[in-house]
Amino acid sequence: MTKKILIVDDEPNIVMSLEYAFKKMNFEVFIARDGSETLELLKKVIPNVILLDIMMPNVDGYQTIKQIKENEAFATIKIVFLSAKNREADIKKGFEYGADKYLIKPFSVKKVVAEIMELCENH
Repeated sequence: MTKKILIVDDEPNIVMSLEYAFKKMNFEVFIARDGSETLELLKKVIPNVILLDIMMPNVDGYQTIKQIKENEAFATIKIVFLSAKNREADIKKGFEYGADKYLIKPFSVKKVVAEIMELCENH
């Protein structure tokens, strides 16, 4: 079964490198540039995993995950924060909001893919 991933980031270079890597791993890849785009997309597609940036225009990652977590239909989606916010408090806040993982930018694409693959296999 094809796994679906939604990459949410407003940085085109990050989106492109991750999209390429996940397509190589046979994921169906969806892209959103901010939280409001994410919530729109979720009306049509339920991904296995959302790779979510925190600092974005309009609706940030925290607001986005909050709205996703409030919706029963999205209960099975794994959410991974991918953020430059690397202070202990930021990471803690990410998990408090319900993230399954918290990865820090700058990142190695290989490591991100490995973390996501592991998350998909364990659930």
